[in-house]
Amino acid sequence: MNKQKSRLKYIITAALIAAIYAALTYFGSFFGLSYGPIQVRFSEALTILPIFTPAAIPGLTIGCFIANIGSFNPLDLIFGTFATFLSALLTYFLKDMRFKNLPLLAILPPVIINALIIGFEIAVFFLAKGYSFYGFVISAIQVGTGQIIACYGLGLPLYLALKSKRLSKINFFKT
Repeated sequence: MNKQKSRLKYIITAALIAAIYAALTYFGSFFGLSYGPIQVRFSEALTILPIFTPAAIPGLTIGCFIANIGSFNPLDLIFGTFATFLSALLTYFLKDMRFKNLPLLAILPPVIINALIIGFEIAVFFLAKGYSFYGFVISAIQVGTGQIIACYGLGLPLYLALKSKRLSKINFFKT
């Protein structure tokens, strides 16, 4: 594939990931799952995608930015987007570390990064009594729990589906 076609495929892949991430987040908002201190974003299952393609890094980042417009909180645009970018980057760098042929460590950055960054955002800007370490810990645990459900409960099955013999022949993410 020539360089121009490869670049175009990279951009299209990133755009599709961004669109799917935003759409899944908005879909989850109908059930009250996408925003707030306790959230399980279906879209966070897609944080597994940097294992397959580096195009997922800008795709997830842009998708998160677009999705966070729906939170009506400008801080989410900054903190959430940064957390997603950092998580996607770390997932990409950990993609080859396996435990029993599963990328269990690569799935961990979105859990830890979001728990810390979004937990901090909630503790500093949204707790009624102001920041406290206790408030941060509770917020981080709430965010981290939702991330564990989304990333391991939904993301790991997505990884296994994409690695299945039928789907791996399609080469969705070869850029």
